[in-house]
Amino acid sequence: MKNIKIVSLAACMAWMLSLMLFSSCSNDESASASSGAPEIESVMPSGYDEAGNLKPLTPVTIGDPKNYYVIHGKGFLTTTKVYFNDFDTYFRPTFVTDTDIIVLIDEDTPYANASNKLKVVTENGTAEFDFQVAPPVPTFSSYNYINCAEGDQVTIKGKYFLNPVVTLAKTATQPAVPVEVISSTLEQIVVKIPANANMRNLAVTNISGTATSLEAIGTALFDDKLYGMQWGGPWSGKGVDFDFAGDSYQGDKSWQWTFGGWDGGNWGFDIDMTPYKSLRVAVKGAKNGQVNFSVNGGANYVIPVTTTWVYMEIPLSKLGNPTSITMLTFQESNNDGGNTVLFDDLGFVLK
Repeated sequence: MKNIKIVSLAACMAWMLSLMLFSSCSNDESASASSGAPEIESVMPSGYDEAGNLKPLTPVTIGDPKNYYVIHGKGFLTTTKVYFNDFDTYFRPTFVTDTDIIVLIDEDTPYANASNKLKVVTENGTAEFDFQVAPPVPTFSSYNYINCAEGDQVTIKGKYFLNPVVTLAKTATQPAVPVEVISSTLEQIVVKIPANANMRNLAVTNISGTATSLEAIGTALFDDKLYGMQWGGPWSGKGVDFDFAGDSYQGDKSWQWTFGGWDGGNWGFDIDMTPYKSLRVAVKGAKNGQVNFSVNGGANYVIPVTTTWVYMEIPLSKLGNPTSITMLTFQESNNDGGNTVLFDDLGFVLK
């Protein structure tokens, strides 16, 4: 993800100096040129890159919100308005010469279903230039189902999915694999899972960058439903709802457990842990508290519970380094009469 730097006054002065050297115009020449209609010749990034180096004045036709750009041309001295995609964009008059304007692309500039035009309005006319404002780098919030198979249609949720490209993400040993997009909006994509997708992450790319799922395909124990449970249940025989649709961290549903004081339960599985380094889970409670958690009857690991969703990855070294999982145990341990706890995105993290 791009690192947006805070621009100092010194940096702005450096940009202005670079413009003056770039334009090589005298005040007299500017005054005579400003009498004509404006013309936009190019747009160039300004400011500093992630390494702290001054960006080269190289023409571009795509710009990123919250970054500075130089509009180069002529006839700009009487500029009154600057628009990106018809969005009225603030500029400092002190950052305007006859040949150049330094302007920050506003983060609220529309990028979808837009004109893809830059406009500079002066007292002597309006200049237009083909210029696209890029969306932010996509965010990847969830996909369902995590335990999907070849041919399944899976829904990805997130933001900034403008003309998205979806792949099985590249790994150290495997190349990226295209994934067919069935439909998409800015916040949701429906894809068809290809062959050999198990243990691969999904990635969504737009023109600004790529977001990759936290979860790999096939690594869920609970993802809107419980997978692989062979036996078990709550000690009190009640309180568990694996189909709770009132709130979720990932997908549409969560596992709701209304615990009595010090109540808990055991759940039996048969899972080979060779591919994994951690167990993942997201937790939220009706009140702050904690849940004791253990694997195969080993020592307790205390999961903190708050009133907002908290995602955590628990290293297997904290759970006794199991080579397989045959039993998971949960026990409410607030010592204050119980709690209602939601669990979601329960599964494993690949090595």
